[in-house]
Amino acid sequence: MQIVKTAIAAALASFAFSASAMTPIQDAELSTVSGQDGVSIAANLNIKIDSFVYTDTDAVDANGLGGGSVSFNGIKVNGLIAANIDILSKNSFLMAAAAAGVTDSGTFYNKATGGDVVQIAIPQSVVADGHYLNVSVDSIKMGNSAASFGSVAMNQIDMRGTTVWIFAH
Repeated sequence: MQIVKTAIAAALASFAFSASAMTPIQDAELSTVSGQDGVSIAANLNIKIDSFVYTDTDAVDANGLGGGSVSFNGIKVNGLIAANIDILSKNSFLMAAAAAGVTDSGTFYNKATGGDVVQIAIPQSVVADGHYLNVSVDSIKMGNSAASFGSVAMNQIDMRGTTVWIFAH
């Protein structure tokens, strides 16, 4: 039995070595290789925040009276978001920034980087209508009160067409 195990281990090891062998590729062959650039990312967000509390401490008098707080409880963000990540040359970035209405992008580019720019873009057509981001707040309470002023919801937040650029320094 031990001999069989040893033979299997030797066969697997030799297969692994032969599978990892690398051969050089000549420039002429490399020029015929094509691929795609960029990366696409998609996420189904499901973010929950227990509470967000705003406290007004400026209005408290010498006796500790006044002021107050408002708490937003049961905050949820959910929905689909998708993004494409690409590497842009200087000229491609300047054209994309101009198309987006960014003014003085050339001065900003020259101060921030001398190389390529990472672009994160939320495409126009990946997320279907009705599946955009939604933000909701279950209750809004004053101070330590158990009574709620109600709830808030922002539905179908459409971020398509949003672009972010990242520069190396």
